[in-house]
Amino acid sequence: MTSPDALPGHGLSLKRQLLLWLLLPQLLLWLVGGALTYRIALSYAEKGIDQSLTQSVRSLARQVKPVGSGLLIDFPRAAQDIIEEDPTDRVSYMVSSPPGSFLLGNGKLPEPPGVDIDVTGEPLIYNTTVDGKPMRVALLDVSYGDPLALQRLRVQVAKSLAVQQRIAQELIADVLLPLLLLGLTLGVLVYGGISRGLSPLRRLQSQLGGRQGPSVSALAPIEMTQAPQEVHALAGAVNELLSAVRRSLSQEKRFLNDAAHQLRTPLAGLISQTELALQETDPKALKDRLTKVLSGAQRSAHLVHQLLSLARTEADVRLQTLDVAALAREVAREWTPRALAAGVDLGFEGEDSLPIDGEKLLLREALNNLIDNALLYAGQGSLVTLRVRREADHALIEVEDNGPGLSPDDLKHLFERFWRASELPGGCGLGLAIVNEIAHRHGGSASAKTLEPQGLTISLRLPLAV
Repeated sequence: MTSPDALPGHGLSLKRQLLLWLLLPQLLLWLVGGALTYRIALSYAEKGIDQSLTQSVRSLARQVKPVGSGLLIDFPRAAQDIIEEDPTDRVSYMVSSPPGSFLLGNGKLPEPPGVDIDVTGEPLIYNTTVDGKPMRVALLDVSYGDPLALQRLRVQVAKSLAVQQRIAQELIADVLLPLLLLGLTLGVLVYGGISRGLSPLRRLQSQLGGRQGPSVSALAPIEMTQAPQEVHALAGAVNELLSAVRRSLSQEKRFLNDAAHQLRTPLAGLISQTELALQETDPKALKDRLTKVLSGAQRSAHLVHQLLSLARTEADVRLQTLDVAALAREVAREWTPRALAAGVDLGFEGEDSLPIDGEKLLLREALNNLIDNALLYAGQGSLVTLRVRREADHALIEVEDNGPGLSPDDLKHLFERFWRASELPGGCGLGLAIVNEIAHRHGGSASAKTLEPQGLTISLRLPLAV
């Protein structure tokens, strides 16, 4: 039996499917979480840069003081060195008055695109590009001079966005690395859990793999006492299959045994009569021998037919609704010529219609055997009646004759295989056994009773259609 984690075919094994469906969503969530974390990190880094730029532009604006109609710029070299001390974090600044007319700074910064700036005392933050590099700029406009002729001073401080990306990357590394380790740990735990969960299937495999050949021991039920409920259901289904195979093998074995046992004697007789017929020179004696050969061949053919019918009754039966009264009338009409030839009065009584759930061919076989049995043993001049009637929630099919009947001791063995109450030629002891099997296959029963002063009634009791 194939291992549960290495099933053949084009599909993935059960273990790989479980790993895929459990770990793939985890990987997807990890990637989505990484993207969201990166966006959040950029947002917080941008806020930090904006706060720094706001403080810087306000501080720089305070260093520019109006004196009369002019400006006093108090921006010592030490402050300038502090702003420009980090070469990796480029900071540019520019003071202009009027706006755009360069007064002071370490580079010319572009104006905000398409924005009308009012002197509100609040810095304006915007993104721009300087020398092909992205920058974040804080702009602050202040007014100075005579109130009748106010002038405007613009202060701009810009910082490279490289620091924002560096902060975001550091945050991503600090957050996602532990998540990756947790994901790997979870993956190992999931793999172990799946392996442990599939262990009952491996035990099931070992139980089935150790069985060799279609023997009774190989088809014994599987025991899964400490397995999950789902495996119990699987083991139960396998046990039902094994039980069906066990029944089939038992039926096949019984059929072969019955056929070998019952055909041995007729075939031996046929061989013996044929050998004697080959040695006969008298035409009348030769005809007698050939008549016996024909009779033996007919008995053998009848026996084979009955054995095959018995084997068919032991197979699974597919029931469907049918009218058993109509079927009984049809069978009675078919047997009427043979009954007349045998000197027996065959009649039908009963319901016009009686639906049951059954298999038509098997029920026809049962009726044929009941009527054949009655014609054979009731005797010439007897009366045989096929009767179909309703009894509560069952259909009762009876074949009644006024023949010699049976003793109470014989009634006990009537439905046994190969049991015969008479040595009259033509029977093989299987007809009523077949009837009994067919009744059980339909959820019913077969029974027999003697009549007074003489006679016999054999009954089939079958459930009515729901």
